[in-house]
Amino acid sequence: MPLEGQKVRLREVRESDLPLLVALRNDLDTQGWSQALPPDYTYHVYKKQYEDESFSFKRKRARFIIETLESGEAAGNISYYSYNPRHGVTIGIAIAKQFWSAGLAYDAMEVLLRFLFEELGVRVVRLWTTGSNEKAIALAQRSGFKHAARLREAIIRRGKLTDNVMMDLLREEYYDLHPEMEDHLPQL
Repeated sequence: MPLEGQKVRLREVRESDLPLLVALRNDLDTQGWSQALPPDYTYHVYKKQYEDESFSFKRKRARFIIETLESGEAAGNISYYSYNPRHGVTIGIAIAKQFWSAGLAYDAMEVLLRFLFEELGVRVVRLWTTGSNEKAIALAQRSGFKHAARLREAIIRRGKLTDNVMMDLLREEYYDLHPEMEDHLPQL
C-alpha cells in the first residue's frame, strides 16, 4: 500500500524504475554523498537487487519510489536502512534534477518520517550528507533535523575535500513540530 503526502506518493520499486535508480545513483549532483567513479551501481546490479527482494519484505530496510501525485511520474527515491527496532534508523533521498525546488523532497521526507515515527515507532532518525550539499542540509533542517556529527574533510567532492555531516531528528522533536499528532509510545 503506497504512502501519500500532499504532493507525492511513496510506492514500491518496479522493474521499470531501475533506469531511474541507476541514473540517480550515478549522477554526481543527485547522489552527492558517495562520489564513486566509475559508476558503481549499474542496471544489472539494481536488477539483481530488485529480483532478490521482490518477494520478501525486509523490515530493516526499504526503498520507495517518489511519484508525483499530479502526473504520476517517478521523481526519485527515498529509503530507510540500518533499522534498529524501536530505536533508530537512517534515511536517504535522491530527487531527479527536473523535480528540484518543487517541494517533492520535503513532502516525501515528511511522509517517510510519519511512517517511521508512527508505524515503526523509532526514537531517532538519522541522515548523512556532505557539508557542501546545502540543499540537503536545508531540507533536513526544514524537517527538524539538527547537526549531530561532522567528519571533517572525509569526502572528496568534485576534486575538493568536504565534510561528511550526520544529522538527526529525535522522536520528541518530531512530535513538537507536529502538535496535531499524538505520540502513543511511552517515554523512556
